[in-house]
Amino acid sequence: MGVGDPLGAEAAHALAACMGGTRTAGDLVMRLQLAKKMKINEAKAYVAEKLGVSLEELCDVVTMSEKREELGLGLAHVEPCAKANAGMEAKFRIQELLGIQVNSVERFKERAGLK
Repeated sequence: MGVGDPLGAEAAHALAACMGGTRTAGDLVMRLQLAKKMKINEAKAYVAEKLGVSLEELCDVVTMSEKREELGLGLAHVEPCAKANAGMEAKFRIQELLGIQVNSVERFKERAGLK
């Protein structure tokens, strides 16, 4: 991954953690590792508890796709006409669910006069 890569370090970490990023719960685990300085196993346990799934289910694409859609946490491949949450809406929900600060959400709130 190069310097100008649109995926960035976060996506590289999510893929490196072998959890599939937004296809499963890799992005959520990675956010906790960065925001709360958690080790990977601690972050996985925290996310599993918050989502109400087992550790094994965190890596299951079918289970996590259903759970992410149910909770509005965004999906990896969303059809343009789908009613699934995407973008900022999903980030707002992730911030609330995990109890962390997501910088883009906070910037959005500031610029929209929501703070």
